[in-house]
Amino acid sequence: MTIDEVVLLLKASQATGLTTLQEIILRSAWEGKTDINIAIENNYPEERVRKVATDLWQILSNFYKESINEFNFRHTLENHCLGKVHQQLIREFNQAAIAVSLEFPSGPVSLNSRFYISRPPIEELAYAEIAQPGSVICIKAPKKMGKSSLVLRLLAWAKKQNFHTVSLDFQQADKTVFANLDKFLRWFCANVSRELQLETKLNDYWDEEMGSKVSCSIYFQYYLLPALATPVVLVLNEADWVFDSQEIAGEFLSLVRSWHEQAKAVEIWQKLRLILVYSTEILVPIKLTQSPFNIGLLIKLTFFTKEQVQDLAQRHGLDWTDGKDADSLMAMLGGHPYLIRLALYHLVGKGGLQGNLKQLLQQAPTESGIYHEYLKQYILALRDEPDLATAFYEVIDAKNYVKLEPALAYKLQGMGLINLEGDRCTPTCELYRLYFRGHFKHNERFHHNFVEHFHRANQPLVVLSNLDELTQLVNRRYFQTSLQIEWQNSVNQSNPISLILCDIDYFKIYNKTYGVPAGDRCLRAIANTICNCVKFLLGTSSFSFSTKIAYPSTNSSATFPKADMRDDNREVLVARYGGEEFVILAKIDVAAAMYIAESIREEVKALAIQCEYPSIGGLPAPVLTVSLGVASIIPAVETEPANLVNAAEKALYHAKRQGRDRVVLG
Repeated sequence: MTIDEVVLLLKASQATGLTTLQEIILRSAWEGKTDINIAIENNYPEERVRKVATDLWQILSNFYKESINEFNFRHTLENHCLGKVHQQLIREFNQAAIAVSLEFPSGPVSLNSRFYISRPPIEELAYAEIAQPGSVICIKAPKKMGKSSLVLRLLAWAKKQNFHTVSLDFQQADKTVFANLDKFLRWFCANVSRELQLETKLNDYWDEEMGSKVSCSIYFQYYLLPALATPVVLVLNEADWVFDSQEIAGEFLSLVRSWHEQAKAVEIWQKLRLILVYSTEILVPIKLTQSPFNIGLLIKLTFFTKEQVQDLAQRHGLDWTDGKDADSLMAMLGGHPYLIRLALYHLVGKGGLQGNLKQLLQQAPTESGIYHEYLKQYILALRDEPDLATAFYEVIDAKNYVKLEPALAYKLQGMGLINLEGDRCTPTCELYRLYFRGHFKHNERFHHNFVEHFHRANQPLVVLSNLDELTQLVNRRYFQTSLQIEWQNSVNQSNPISLILCDIDYFKIYNKTYGVPAGDRCLRAIANTICNCVKFLLGTSSFSFSTKIAYPSTNSSATFPKADMRDDNREVLVARYGGEEFVILAKIDVAAAMYIAESIREEVKALAIQCEYPSIGGLPAPVLTVSLGVASIIPAVETEPANLVNAAEKALYHAKRQGRDRVVLG
């Protein structure tokens, strides 16, 4: 027997259990400590320790029907085996203890809870990252996956290091806070001040002339951070609420990125440790090189493994060591942490399902099941957003997987309703498929009519939300979501993916010299030229991964010799990346990408768009030209799309530095 088994057996067998001092004496005597040592180490009177110990040895002697004292205690009981009767006694005691301490799974799992399941090495990696000066941690997972429970532990760890901690929940902010960037950043600074118990001094540091982003940085750099003797861990919960505001999200996230970068050179910024918590992808137009999501530590919380489900079951007093019950539960729920915990709660608690896993699973996808109230919340939410309801119905009605418009897919994933692998959407678990299919089936004919009507009515809006009105190319927002999807697909298929960034040389001066209308005509002409080059060279009519709006339908007189890279099924995207920047994303190798880039450069020059800037010398040509940066990579699991974008942007930068009107490989 072990000392833990001895203690548990005595707790289970004695009507009054064990007192704290009795347990201290047992564990200390097992280690060979005397009554005097125990009294001194635990600050008890020696007489009391001796009296309690004498009574304890008598209890043990009576229980085991042999003489036991402090000298033979360990030697005697170590040689005893835990019999079946005693094992059953301990099992019943554990179940009773669990019933008393059983927690209904709602909100974050408390720090002292026995039901928190760690997911190595996530916790240790996060602790190590927080310890780094100026660090950033991004925690991404759908709802009810354990983000709040993890954050609770990160904050507790930070407090043990004597760090300051601030936790802001953007969900608590009034809608008016998101009216504009200045109002949002003032709210942000005021709330951080309040959490740090510092006086709010916004007016002392805010300057309209410098702008709200600079004012916010000054407020942190010269007021908040200097006022703290130790680092501060700043948690930004429910960051998705910020993503919904395009104007604010792009500016705020680039500001967060700049703080992290400043920490490399400015010591005061090293005090700031950031944790961003969110459920879904950001779909606002922000350069990946300005995003905080490709720096620091990215944590993606996943479903529980079978071993973790078995561990959690054991903590609930269930013996699932053979794995059969764990397999049955996971077949219905996957490894969804919340759904698993709710099932185990009912299996060991009250309500008529104690130990009856078969009945629980049979009732689960019905209105009489334990998940009905929880799932009904989704029904109400989907009623308010018919586009999501339609998209989700497609997923649960499919035999395999479906592909959805990225914005809808990310939102459903953030709600926790679907799994998203690349662009493939499947229900989170079989429970969702069965429950929601049963709900929709009651009025299937109406639903199909609604779906058809909805698609017809909303297709123009979907197109417009992804379209750059001037050039009729898809916009940067659409490009970024497509890049994420194609990157994942290329990881799975080990295919090369190439990116070409194209920038019109001295275009701002052209606009200023010849006027905005001339500049707009120039942008449209170059957009047409790029699209026709790509279309001819790759032999494809598909300029988008999801739609057919990625290029303008115009004729071009440009001709090229046939290239061996033509493929009628090749997928390629042409988008307007910025003011005078265009981007081409395609599944081609570096040689093909360089050939296309050089062809685009020559054809744009052949447009012969005249430009004369008397005040500027050394122009590459008397006509408008373009500079291009090319990057190509075979994506791997450990790499990010930002690697490809960064390489292309650096190549474009070098093309400009080397005189423009050229192609440079990154």
